[in-house]
Amino acid sequence: MTDRPASLAHRIYARAHLTGEFRLRSGKVSSEYFDKYLFESDPELLHAVGQALVERLPEGVVDALAGLELGGVPLATMASQLSGVPALFVRKEAKVYGTCRLAEGGEVDGQRLVVVEDVITSGGQVIQSCRDLRERGADIVTVLCVIDREEGGRENLAEQKLSLTSVFTMAQLRAAAG
Repeated sequence: MTDRPASLAHRIYARAHLTGEFRLRSGKVSSEYFDKYLFESDPELLHAVGQALVERLPEGVVDALAGLELGGVPLATMASQLSGVPALFVRKEAKVYGTCRLAEGGEVDGQRLVVVEDVITSGGQVIQSCRDLRERGADIVTVLCVIDREEGGRENLAEQKLSLTSVFTMAQLRAAAG
């Protein structure tokens, strides 16, 4: 890691790393947790994370950034502001009232999307959301996350023909903490 990413990793670790006993969405219990809302609610840190996400966007093949509910929404919004690429806000389930949309902010049919998530462990919700977006005609270019916990998410996404790009892996964050 260069100085800038190492510094950002250290800042994320210092701000958002918690220890204790935490049940993850995957059902696993972990002794450490990254509270993404702590780095997403810090304006300066969110800006730096957004810039790191923008630096990892594939050039020229993205129509929109699809932020997943809830943690992916501020990340997609910040990356949209910094890149000029429109953002969509993807619900875990389509609304059953009003517009009945899965994604707010624009159409997904025929759009090349980068799906944005905060932390990926097993990738279960990302896989489901990508499946739902594909059913609505979206082309998923890649999945982009801030933290890959390195607990099978990358492999599970690959099984669904989804590539994962992360700003940091868990190992990189731990190394930056020391």
